[in-house]
Amino acid sequence: MSEAARWYVVHTYSGYENKVAQNIEKVVENRKLHDLIQEVRVPTETVTEITDGKTKDIERKTYPGYVLIKMIVTDDSWYVVRNTRGCTGFVGPASEPTPLSEEEVKKLFGIDVSSVEVNFKPGDRVRISGTAMDGFIGIVQNINIDDRSVDLLVSMFGRETPTTLPISQVVTVED
Repeated sequence: MSEAARWYVVHTYSGYENKVAQNIEKVVENRKLHDLIQEVRVPTETVTEITDGKTKDIERKTYPGYVLIKMIVTDDSWYVVRNTRGCTGFVGPASEPTPLSEEEVKKLFGIDVSSVEVNFKPGDRVRISGTAMDGFIGIVQNINIDDRSVDLLVSMFGRETPTTLPISQVVTVED
């Protein structure tokens, strides 16, 4: 009877996720276990970090300390995973391999969550950079992460003027 491969979660030492994944893949290659252990993933997300007006995309582990494995559980596949250096065991009761539900798998792989981190908040003073209003100071009213823009109240010619700019054109002011 051929069993369908399911997704399982393996706990690792913190910082060893990539090494555990590589070691499992190497053993699968060497022992020709592709039919039992089909895929090994370290879940990551791309986060846009904005510091002083510079945008930088960084990849961050979504679940530090965990590796996802699509496999058919047999004595051989269990042994390979369980005895991989840096691996502390399967996630489940009594460290028994417990497969993820279809819903959990969809949540893990179906949606690409991309987020933005900024080093200012509503109420903060910021300097505008790289536009016709270069050098003007504004007060952050709202941060729109979805469209990566920021609403500002800028004092121009004695008047408070609301404006919306891309997050990358705003730099925090050091007080």
